[in-house]
Amino acid sequence: MDAHPAVEIAGLVKRYGAKAAVDGLDLRIERGTVTAVLGPNGAGKTTTIETCEGYRRPDAGTVRVLGLDPVRQAGELRPRIGVMLQSGGVYAGARAAEMLRHTAKLHAHPLEVDALVERLGLGSCGRTTYRRLSGGQQQRLALAMAVVGRPELVFLDEPTAGLDPQARHATWDLVRDLRRDGVTVVVTTHYMDEAEQLADAVAIVDHGRVIAQGSPEQLCRGGAESSLHFAGPAGLDLGALTKVLPDGAAAVELAPGSYRVDATPLDPQLVAAVTAWCAAAGVLPEKLTVQRRGLEDVFLELTGRELRS
Repeated sequence: MDAHPAVEIAGLVKRYGAKAAVDGLDLRIERGTVTAVLGPNGAGKTTTIETCEGYRRPDAGTVRVLGLDPVRQAGELRPRIGVMLQSGGVYAGARAAEMLRHTAKLHAHPLEVDALVERLGLGSCGRTTYRRLSGGQQQRLALAMAVVGRPELVFLDEPTAGLDPQARHATWDLVRDLRRDGVTVVVTTHYMDEAEQLADAVAIVDHGRVIAQGSPEQLCRGGAESSLHFAGPAGLDLGALTKVLPDGAAAVELAPGSYRVDATPLDPQLVAAVTAWCAAAGVLPEKLTVQRRGLEDVFLELTGRELRS
């Protein structure tokens, strides 16, 4: 069984009426990794994950999770996975500690509940009913329920949405510990910094397909990996500046008085060339910063900047 990847999807199609929420999606997730699935609203990522969890039947294509069909072999698969949904999955009138202990008893070798409660800061709300928990407490309880059974694979849907910084970092630490223990983690998130911090691999989904996949470092390569930004008088002679830059470097005025110099690689010699040219031109470059091309830049390049409904 270990020869199978944690998740393998080929040609997945899922329609709702005439609309294809997922349209021929292919995805492979290796065991023991953290994979972040990113995408705009309506891109198909949640439908894809719910199909992997066995909550939806594919209209076409194949889905295998730990080598099993999540619909036909759900009885074999469910004890081996953990699921954190965006919402729901908890009885509204149940107390937090009761619900977590009940979930733990459904598994053969659960984690120590009290230690998990302490780690996720749920001790003060153990006797509080789910409906009376804050949004952040509900998120942390759902996370605890997803991991208490020691799953081989855990799906986390927006695990840090609405969490304060302390709870967010506690969640990140828990995900890292899961990976260290050999657990495969699949995270859907809108937070690009979260994906960069946690993920070994990133899959960007749009219009029902994976449009890019790789490590954060791989996806951020291409074009200018870093850029030099500075402010100065509007209308500088960028043609003259470009002449003193290395081959392939380019300078643009993003807005009046705001400049960016792109080059690969961006090294100390280029920074020295820009500042020397400014000194010769009698220009004081202000707010001089070097910015790395990040995952958010890649995401916007691939999916566009327009708002999605």
